[in-house]
Amino acid sequence: MSLSKVGNRGGSVSQGTVSNLEAIRNFSQTLVVLFKLRVVFLLLMAATGGAFLAAQGWPGLGTTLLIWLTGGSAAAGASAWNQYLERNKDGKMGRTHKRPLVTGAIANPTWVPYVATLMIVVPVLVVLPTNPALSFWLLAGAVIYVGIYTLWLKPRTLLNVVIGGAAGSAAVLSGSAAAGNWAAPGALLLALVLFLWSPFHFWSLALLYRDEYARADVPMLPTQTTPRQAAWWVLLHTAPTGLGGLALATYAPLGFIYLLPMLLITGNLVWRNIRLIRDPSPLHARGMFLSSNVYLLLLLLLICLDAALPF
Repeated sequence: MSLSKVGNRGGSVSQGTVSNLEAIRNFSQTLVVLFKLRVVFLLLMAATGGAFLAAQGWPGLGTTLLIWLTGGSAAAGASAWNQYLERNKDGKMGRTHKRPLVTGAIANPTWVPYVATLMIVVPVLVVLPTNPALSFWLLAGAVIYVGIYTLWLKPRTLLNVVIGGAAGSAAVLSGSAAAGNWAAPGALLLALVLFLWSPFHFWSLALLYRDEYARADVPMLPTQTTPRQAAWWVLLHTAPTGLGGLALATYAPLGFIYLLPMLLITGNLVWRNIRLIRDPSPLHARGMFLSSNVYLLLLLLLICLDAALPF
């Protein structure tokens, strides 16, 4: 056997390994997009924040795992249902036309509704005997997102994301339910903050992709009014969201460790919204959308940090 053949054979093995790794990477990326795992992560952080507020501190490893397993499964299942139902409209928008149910990366998607339903129903039924409140809020979040938002409101009214924001509130209350007190005052206020946050978050995104939403015939608020008027509507939700986020500092176990950074990030959010009103361009809409993500993530991380500290 010549050295050249050995080298070629080694090269083919190396190429095969690269191909396998590429296939695994593509498959993983498909799952991340299909189940909207980035959005699911934010919802799980919201649920964790609700648990910290209900427990007035670290809720325990068991409770945290319960939240992430049951909430992650239900939220991912609802997200898959959303993409399955919207796959035709997704193909009309540049932002979503590369989703796997549009591109054919999932060649035979008929299994998606069955798997998605099981991902919602199984955790709901598993926790029902021991924690019916958690079971209720897990199911409520999925029903709101799939049934009320995706099927009913989104194709029909510009109020779609206003009511649809209740799905995020349900995530918070699932976390406080897992901690044993779903109606804890701090958790209820955080649920309200999530409800108020959703409209300005999605309206900022819709301002950025205003023409695409109009082409897909989705009646998001920015497609039904002028960009500057839409920016004012964004502010009408940014302001109470910021006030609600700051008011959380009055509920135990939060304090100055939470409040001081929140003053800075809330000020930044309002400043970006004012800049959007002055110039409702795609550049500023993108900045507002990204800042809304950063705002919520930092708010939730600060809740967990401050609540977990022993002082």
